[in-house]
Amino acid sequence: MEFNVKSGHPEKQRTACIVVGVYEPRRLSEAAKRIDNISQRHISSILRRGDLEGKLGQTLLLHNVPGTLADRVLLVGCGRERDLEDSQYRKIIIKAIHTLHETGSMEAVCYLTDLNIRGRDTEWRIRQAIEVAHSSMYVFDQLKTQKESTRRPLRKIIFSVASRRELPIAEHASHEARKIADGIKLAKDLCNLPGNHCTPTYLVDQAKKLCYLHENLNCEVLTKTELEKEGFNALLAVAKGSEEAPYLITLKYKGVKKAVHPIVLVGKGVTFDSGGISIKPSKQMDEMKFDMSGAASVISVLSIVAELQLPLNVIGVIPTVENMPSGKAVKPGDVVTSLSGQTIEVLNTDAEGRLILCDALTYVERYKPEVVIDIATLTGACVIALGHHAHGLMSNYHPLMTELLNAGKFTGDRAWELPLWNEYKDQLKSNCADIANIGGRDGGAITAGCFLAQFTKKYHWAHIDIAGTAWTSGKKKSATGRPVPLLIQYLINRCCTEAPPEIY
Repeated sequence: MEFNVKSGHPEKQRTACIVVGVYEPRRLSEAAKRIDNISQRHISSILRRGDLEGKLGQTLLLHNVPGTLADRVLLVGCGRERDLEDSQYRKIIIKAIHTLHETGSMEAVCYLTDLNIRGRDTEWRIRQAIEVAHSSMYVFDQLKTQKESTRRPLRKIIFSVASRRELPIAEHASHEARKIADGIKLAKDLCNLPGNHCTPTYLVDQAKKLCYLHENLNCEVLTKTELEKEGFNALLAVAKGSEEAPYLITLKYKGVKKAVHPIVLVGKGVTFDSGGISIKPSKQMDEMKFDMSGAASVISVLSIVAELQLPLNVIGVIPTVENMPSGKAVKPGDVVTSLSGQTIEVLNTDAEGRLILCDALTYVERYKPEVVIDIATLTGACVIALGHHAHGLMSNYHPLMTELLNAGKFTGDRAWELPLWNEYKDQLKSNCADIANIGGRDGGAITAGCFLAQFTKKYHWAHIDIAGTAWTSGKKKSATGRPVPLLIQYLINRCCTEAPPEIY
């Protein structure tokens, strides 16, 4: 779909549809007032009859409104004006886009971006509108032979800004939003592919393909033989039961010529997780194709960073395997020696994400990172704790925690802080190894973070558990693209802060 921005009065727009807001109870937005005035109170008379109250999510499509050049005018309920905030604004945009798409308006000029959202400026409103609109139209049908089609789908939408002087800001926001939206689509597409399509080898190919498109992005891949030579024994233990070869993918983006400390993103890339010998229940096991959502997020973020040409050095590291049961698979009770030299008692082979991540987190020490952020569908316990609304966030560095939380609030891709207290670390004690890979049912999301913390003592680090947020379950199962919005906003914000110190 095509997105544009412009400034102009609604009654002068020659288009298939004009979109304006109505507050509860039956109060017109500024754009709606202009149309009402030019039409000799046509909208007011309809509202007085009770056709639309203005409640959040209500819509009313009007045809041939007097005095306008548009074929239609779509009224969208915005709720009470004083209550209008971020999440309501997103819902309003989604409702408008769906209605336009379903009612044959192939193009539209939308004035919902002129609404007054507490604490939000034009740049935020435009960016959010485009990202939300793009996401709401997403359909994964790559593997269908007969694709569903709409006779007159929405193809173009123009978002309004209040004045011409705001156009440069809006155009910059539009450019940024379109690149981010494309990146989120890439993450969704990767996650929605089934495990027989999206294998570790496929992720390697996708990472290399990105590098063909961007000259300041390059890819390095460690094969199974090289992983064995380096000592990635925890990662290799997870891959033992599968016929699919394991890899460690490293994507390097160089946006600063100086040798500054990079920001490193580490994404869990288990392309299918059966649980191994500790096999999962069969119900919804098909959804374990999403267990590489962390890897998809890293690939997506690196693609957006390269498209936006951000002045940062960013490295994406993806340990990728398939976790399967077989005669060769790692067994509960086995002890493996990680890349760090610490020994791990594998009490549950379904706690495999932390095994591949711990080796990757040790590996990234060589890059002398400014910060390291790992992203993983790590624990069902995080879903129990936070549901499907917030990511679980843990960190050994409070400023990093704050920056990530703020980025999440800005984008609506929110996270919630969980503690890394020593009391939780005690649950990981083993009587035959340095550490166990699980700490029991109590505080499972936190003990998983505490496990990873044992391998991140040499740098500032944060862990984002996206087990409850990376996908939607059930008949409409699909990837959400989270936490790409949070991560890319964090990186954009980093561009506005003081430059990191150079490496000497």
